[in-house]
Amino acid sequence: MLMLFAHSSDSADPYKRPSFSISEKIGRFVWQIAWLFLCRWTPKPFHTWRCFVLKLFGAKIGKSNFVYPNCKIWAPWLLETEDVVTIGPGVEIYNPGGVFLGDHSILSQDAYLCGATHDFNTIDFTYVKKKIVLERYVWICAKAVVLPGVHCGEGSVLGAGSITSKNLMQWSVYAGNPARYVKERRNFL
Repeated sequence: MLMLFAHSSDSADPYKRPSFSISEKIGRFVWQIAWLFLCRWTPKPFHTWRCFVLKLFGAKIGKSNFVYPNCKIWAPWLLETEDVVTIGPGVEIYNPGGVFLGDHSILSQDAYLCGATHDFNTIDFTYVKKKIVLERYVWICAKAVVLPGVHCGEGSVLGAGSITSKNLMQWSVYAGNPARYVKERRNFL
């Protein structure tokens, strides 16, 4: 019985080690409490107020952004948006590697940006975080998923319920799981 415990030390088992420091955990906890009490209950049209709160926590927010009260932003200090960006209802932004949202980009209902994963090919299950970039006029449709390190070119569209782990070309439409090129989107610029 003692031998079982001798081999299962928390410091020796990489699966038991935390991926984040205590200060990171405290920062996220404070952020979650602030969002809950200052934003989560606010009426939908209070976008300016929610952007103000995000800025208080270090987000770089452009003009005329639309951030809905029931979205989840993991680390606002790692979020950067340009002008006229929409973070829709139920959107989740898991951004330990950072997220950039260009002018007029849209994250529709329940879209998910996942900026981290684990390297399952290493014994220590290494935590890997990568930045996600959406250029201007990108549309991530309802319930679509963008995985770590993806760069969505200007005007690209990821269809509803689609999942991408690959970069999206400019002014192109993608759909499916995994997302595949479907057709060209008209460049209106």
